[in-house]
Amino acid sequence: QVQLVESGGGLVQAGRSLRLSCAASGTNFEINSMGWYRQAPGKQRESVATITSGGSTYHAASVKGRFTISRDNAKNTVYLQMDSLKPEDTAVYSCHAHIRDTGSYFNSYWGQGTQVTVSS
Repeated sequence: QVQLVESGGGLVQAGRSLRLSCAASGTNFEINSMGWYRQAPGKQRESVATITSGGSTYHAASVKGRFTISRDNAKNTVYLQMDSLKPEDTAVYSCHAHIRDTGSYFNSYWGQGTQVTVSS
């Protein structure tokens, strides 16, 4: 059974930085795309950034230029470097990955979520 475990959330002041990490653990699995989503209170979950196995990236317009997604395939880990944080970035951030562990298909896996709170 593959698991995604996140770390790095917390409380920071506006303008500061945080780095989120998400590591996939298990045996005999293959990861395709990975990404970060967030959900603020009273709002729908939204995609923040994604990265393919080949390293192509997507960043939402609201975070472009401030957040950077990257991954270390050897460590099965995806990162989200968040700079110039704003109060509106406050949300629960969840890691997502398309993983094939048994069978022929890639399935969606989610981390447990980590809280990021940005104070003004």
